[in-house]
Amino acid sequence: MVCDNTAAQSQQSGFGLYLHTPFCRSKCPYCDFFSIVPQGKQEVENYPALLRQELRQSAKAWDGPLTSIFFGGGTPSLLPIQGIEVILDSARASFGFADEIEISLEANPGTVSPRYLDQLRRAGVNRLSLGIQSLTDEGLGKLGRVHSRQDSLAAITAARNAGFDNLSLDLIYSRPDQDLDTLRGELAQLLELQPRHLSCYGLTIEEGTPFAQMEASGMLTLPDEEDAAAAYRCVHEELTKAGFAHYEISNFARPGYECRHNLGYWRRQPYLGVGAGAHSLSCNGWGERLSVPADLELYRQHLAAGEATAASLEICDQQLAMAETLYLGLRTAEGVSDAAFSRRFGRSVAEVFPTAIARCGERLKHEHGRWSFGLDGWLLYDHLIANFL
Repeated sequence: MVCDNTAAQSQQSGFGLYLHTPFCRSKCPYCDFFSIVPQGKQEVENYPALLRQELRQSAKAWDGPLTSIFFGGGTPSLLPIQGIEVILDSARASFGFADEIEISLEANPGTVSPRYLDQLRRAGVNRLSLGIQSLTDEGLGKLGRVHSRQDSLAAITAARNAGFDNLSLDLIYSRPDQDLDTLRGELAQLLELQPRHLSCYGLTIEEGTPFAQMEASGMLTLPDEEDAAAAYRCVHEELTKAGFAHYEISNFARPGYECRHNLGYWRRQPYLGVGAGAHSLSCNGWGERLSVPADLELYRQHLAAGEATAASLEICDQQLAMAETLYLGLRTAEGVSDAAFSRRFGRSVAEVFPTAIARCGERLKHEHGRWSFGLDGWLLYDHLIANFL
C-alpha cells in the first residue's frame, strides 16, 4: 500500500514498524542520529516497557498487520532479550504479523555474545545488521568505534551459528586513511565473509558532530569530490562484479535479500515509528509525517500522562506526495513506475515534472515504463533530485 487520498485505501494491507533505541556505549564522532550514553543499566532495562506502552496506544490509530519490524538506533543490541520479547509480543498483540514478516535488528560488534544472538534468533528476529564499519583496527580507531576487527569477526561467526542466514554488514568508506587499494582490500575481506546484504556509506560530515568541529579546525580532511566519486564507483564495481545487486544508492544485496523494511520507505509506504526520536508516515490524506521528540525524559512524561508521543511534522498535499514519490523512488534501481504513478495521482511523471526531467538530461533514464537514475545519476543525486522538490 502507498499513501494517497483514495477512499478505498486503508491500512489493512499492512505497514512497517520502526523501533528506535536511543542508547549507545559511546557516541561516534560522525553520528548525528539521536543517541545517548545511558545513565545506568536500569535505564536500558526499563525502555522496552515504554515502547510496549506506546505500541498499545498506537493500536487505536493503526491497523495491521505488520509487514516488517526494524529495531534501529542507537544500539538496539544493548536491549535485554526479555525486553525484545516483550516488544515483539506487544507488536503482535497490537497489530498482528503478516506471513513471513521480516524482523531486523541492528547490532554492534562487542555488544553481542553467542548466547545473546541465539536467544535473539529464538525470539523471532530473522535479519541481523552488524555495524562493522571497517575491517581494520586503524580505520575503526579513526571512526571512533569502540569495537575491534576481532570483535566483528567473532560477531559474524556467532550470528551464523545462531542461524542468521539473512546477515547484513555496514561499511563506511571514503575515510581519510583509505585509498582505492585499501578500499578494494577491505571490500574483498567483506566478500570473504559472505554476507547476504551490504550497506556502504561514504563518510560525510554532519553539522554539530565532533567531526564537524575537527574539520572546521583543520584536524580532519575528507577526500575531495573526485576521490569520493572514484571510491563510490569502486564499491559499485567490486560488489556488482561479485554478484550483488546495487538496488539503492548505498545498498547491495544478493537476489532476494533486499531489506524489505527499507524498500517500504523508498516506495513511500506507511510506517509507524515508536520510541524517542522516531518518525512515522501515516496515510491520512496524501500522507502525514510525524515525529517523536528526541528527548527521552519528555518521552517518558508523555507516556506517563497517557498523551500522544508524536507530533505532526507535515501534512502532505498532492504536490508534495508526488515530489516525495520521485525523491524516494529514484534512490532505488527499480525507480518509479509510470503506470503506478498515474494510477495514484491521475497524471504521469512527465506531465507533472517536465522541467525537472529536462534539467536531469541523460542521467534520468526512462526505460520499460520506469524512471530511474543510473550510477552517474546517483553520483549527483542531491543536485539532480533538487529539480523535483
